[in-house]
Amino acid sequence: MDESNFTGFSSNSSSAGLPQHSWNQRGLFPAVVLTFCYLLGVPGNIAVIIFKPNWEHLSRTTQSLMMNLTISDLMCLLTLPLWIYNLLLGWTFGLVACKVLSYIVYFTVYVSQMTVTALSIQRYIVVVREWKCDIQKGVLVFLLWLSAFTLCIYVLVTEELTKEGQWIRCIPRYSSEAQWLAVLCTEILFGLASSSLVTLSYISLNKKVRSSAFFNNPQTSRLLISIILSNFIMFFPLHVVNMLAVLGIILKNKELLKFCVDSWSVVKSFTMASSTVNPLLYAFISTKFCPCCTKNSPNTDEGT
Repeated sequence: MDESNFTGFSSNSSSAGLPQHSWNQRGLFPAVVLTFCYLLGVPGNIAVIIFKPNWEHLSRTTQSLMMNLTISDLMCLLTLPLWIYNLLLGWTFGLVACKVLSYIVYFTVYVSQMTVTALSIQRYIVVVREWKCDIQKGVLVFLLWLSAFTLCIYVLVTEELTKEGQWIRCIPRYSSEAQWLAVLCTEILFGLASSSLVTLSYISLNKKVRSSAFFNNPQTSRLLISIILSNFIMFFPLHVVNMLAVLGIILKNKELLKFCVDSWSVVKSFTMASSTVNPLLYAFISTKFCPCCTKNSPNTDEGT
C-alpha cells in the first residue's frame, strides 16, 4: 500500500535535530483519501450486494461479473482502516499480518481490475461484434480469481516490516534492483493492458450506441465516457510513477527514485477510489441506462 524501498535506498531518513511527532504527518493526505474511500465505498458495495439494483434485467454472466466486482471491492475496502493506521502511526500487527493483508489488497485489486476488463470485453463482444458470449459464469469467475492469485504471489515475498524514522512500516522491500524492476514491469504491463482494453472496448461501444436507434441515449453515452475517464484518472498516475521508477532504477537516479517513493502512497490511495465508484458506475447507473447486456437485448448471453 505504501512506498517501496530496495536495499540501500530509503525514502524517509530521520534528520537529527528535527522535532519528532506522535504520528506521521506525511501520511495525512493519503490517509484522508483512504478514509473517504472507506466511508463511501463500504456502504455502497454492501448496498449493491443487498439490493442488486435492476439486476433481474441482466444476463446471468453479467450478474456474476457484477457480484464478483462488488465482493472484491468490498474485501479490499475492509482492510483500509489498518492501512490508514499504518500510514499515520506505523504497523504494530506483526509480519504475518503485514504479508497477508498486503496480499489481500493486491489480490482484490487485481480481481477488480480484471473483472472490469471482462465486463468491457463482454459488452464489446455482445453489442459491437454481435456474438453470443456463452462462457460459463463459474468458469469465468474461477479464471479471474486464479489469475489474480498467481499475479500477486510476489507480494508475500516483498512485503516486510521496515523502520522509517520512529515508525515501523509495512511496505514492499526488494532484495535487488532486478527484483524491483520485475515487479514494476509486471504492474505496468498489467495496468496498461487492462486500461487499454477497457478504453478501446467502451469507445467502440459508445460508437455503436450513438449509431443505433435502439440504443441511442445521451445518458448511456455519458455513462460510457464516465467509465473511461474514471479508469484513466484513478490508475494513470500510478502507471506514470511506476514508469518513472523504472527509469530512475535504470539511470540510477536517486532523486527521481525518491520522488517516486514519496509519491506512491498518494497515487496508490487514488486507485482505492475505483472500489468506491464501481458500485455507482457498474451497478446502479449502468443497469439503468445501459441496455447492452440485458436479457432481452439481441445476441446477449441469455443462456449463461
